[in-house]
Amino acid sequence: MAPRKKAQTVYQLKITLRDIRPPIWRRVQVRSDATLGHLHWVIQFAMGWTNSHLHSFSIHGAEYSMLMPDLGFDDLDMQDEQPVKLSQVITGEKFKFFYTYDFGDSWEHELLVEKVLTAEADTDYPICIKAKRACPPEDCGGSWGYQEFLEAVKDADHPEHKSMIEWVGGSFDPEAAELDEINALLKTIPHDTANFNGYIP
Repeated sequence: MAPRKKAQTVYQLKITLRDIRPPIWRRVQVRSDATLGHLHWVIQFAMGWTNSHLHSFSIHGAEYSMLMPDLGFDDLDMQDEQPVKLSQVITGEKFKFFYTYDFGDSWEHELLVEKVLTAEADTDYPICIKAKRACPPEDCGGSWGYQEFLEAVKDADHPEHKSMIEWVGGSFDPEAAELDEINALLKTIPHDTANFNGYIP
């Protein structure tokens, strides 16, 4: 009799962008054997970022990222995120760790392990099950710059209203979070993301 295959574990993570009120957050479910490199893409697509900047994870006091020695970032004391599975660093429910995107604007995300679940056979992971509010535009100046951007966009009499609307592409709804669009993107992430660049041919 063949041994029974061990049930796959899934982590339910709440990803919250820090220092923004009202909060911008996503609730995702990711397999425990996914790597930090894989989770990077889950965060990028779920939040709405464009992977245009560097990033890092902070877990148990250690920093993980995509190693790029050719660019001279090998002296930042970063560990390679690609081989590290979530099950190696996550200790269970209520565990928190952090993800920083764009070291200039410094978008800090808190990742809270809300639940440890058994994978459903008919569910294709990763999946985003809830999303609240739109992602800020790239390069808007971090949380402070985003608040100033919103003030300009909401007020037609604001001196920067027209230029900001043009800069962001014609319109911006801070309450919009496209769950179907997020999940369509999540489906494109391969299990091994070492050579994944986010672009689907």
